[in-house]
Amino acid sequence: MEPNFLVVDDSVTMRRIVTNSLKTLGYNKFAEAADGKEALEKLNADDSINFVITDWNMPVMTGLELTKAIRGNPKTENMPILMVTTRGVKEDIIQALQARVSNYVVKPFTPQILKEKIEAILAST
Repeated sequence: MEPNFLVVDDSVTMRRIVTNSLKTLGYNKFAEAADGKEALEKLNADDSINFVITDWNMPVMTGLELTKAIRGNPKTENMPILMVTTRGVKEDIIQALQARVSNYVVKPFTPQILKEKIEAILAST
């Protein structure tokens, strides 16, 4: 199944970087959200979304809160979640993994790193 991504970041520029990287990698299906609350609304409205790429630091609802909400919903509990964030300290990574993100990327990143992480997640699902 081809991934249909939901790219969640409060930075328009960062969303553009991620979506342009996805296009470069050959992925053409994605939606965008500016925070976790908007992301949950889009997930509830669009059953075709099957992969979330989220930032951690956002207003309204953080990426960590979004991850916990996705994992707490039987409809989305197994959805792949890739966290792309500036938070690179060990404690943050452990906290994200405990919340059950599928994988973790520290900004800045290259399209190749994004590709490796996405492929690793898809191979394990």
